[in-house]
This record gives sequence, C-alpha cells and structure tokens, in this order.
Amino acid sequence: MFNCALCSVHACNSGDIDRFPRNCPCVNEKTEEIKELYNEKGNLNIARASALVVSEGYCQKTRLEETMDFANKCGFKNIGLAFCIGLANEAKTLSKVFSYNGFNINSVICKNGSIPKEFIDINESTVPMCNPIGQAIFLNETKTELNIILGLCVGHDSLFIKYSVAPVTVFAVKDRVLCHNPLAAIYQADAYYKDKLFPKKK
Repeated sequence: MFNCALCSVHACNSGDIDRFPRNCPCVNEKTEEIKELYNEKGNLNIARASALVVSEGYCQKTRLEETMDFANKCGFKNIGLAFCIGLANEAKTLSKVFSYNGFNINSVICKNGSIPKEFIDINESTVPMCNPIGQAIFLNETKTELNIILGLCVGHDSLFIKYSVAPVTVFAVKDRVLCHNPLAAIYQADAYYKDKLFPKKK
C-alpha cells in the first residue's frame, strides 16, 4: 500500500535516504526495474524532453508554450487534438497556434460519428453520445505522434487514452462548474466545498 499523498516527509525529493518511510516507493525493489524502462525506445526521448521543458521554462512559460516545446524536443510534428464540442472555439484557436508554429494538426471532435445515446442504453437525450474511442481511432489513422486532450469529460478521457496509439498529454480538463479549473474545489475543500466533499456520514 502506497500513501505518497499523505506523506509529509517527501524524502524522495530531498534524497534523504534516512527518512524514507517503510512503504516508500523509493525503497521498493521494483524501482531498479522501473529505471530500466526509461531506456526503452521512445521512453528516454520523452523523459528527457519533459525534464528539459520543466528546467528551461519553469514558472516562465504557459502550458501551451510548454506543450509546443515538448513536441519540438521530441521531434513530434504530426499532432492530434481530441476536443469537446463545448470547447470548439478554444480548439480552433489551439489548432491555429500549433499550425502557425510549424506543426501539422489533425483534430477530431467528441461527437464524431453522430452515434445516438440509445446505442449505450441511454434514452434521456436527443444529443448524440460522445465518441472518445472514435477520436482515438481516427487520430491513429493519421499516424499522429502526440495527441492532446482538450476538455474531454471524465471517463471519456480514459477511453481516449486507452485507445490512443500515440502518447497523450492533457491541455485542459472538463469542469463545467469551475470554468475547467478543477483544482478550485481542492483549494476550497476546507471552506466553500467542505459540505459537498466531506458530507456528514449517517
């Protein structure tokens, strides 16, 4: 059992081996095997590129700039964009930015295929179901080298990631209530959202 989220030591970050908790992944025998995976084809390239993006643009570059830097460092030019219809305007701007900066963009909307929700036994809506599997498969056909998620719903993003052949990164997540900033609920977990997140147990 691992409880890194509840750890107050974070010796993994300081390198203080005398303070590693007993259940710390740092002292797990699988760590050496995991390290070897970074030498596999593609993994080292992505690991190095992402580390360089952090060190070179820390607190200076936006997520958008960092995503383009990452793609460039990896040599990825054929980019896929899987987006929600609710963020169609944002997807258009994102696509223009990437295209202007030398990338080839393939984009697939969530409602692709126009499949009725009755197909998955939901009869409460006339709006077609979201089709994240279709988004992944259509982007796979264009042989994208990196796929970007823009505002896919919870669960739909899971299916997209499952079926995507190319590595996936997230530009923005869906949160209709908090303007797509789900961390706001965390920052208010002991205040405004306390009763919702920690309801009294009967």
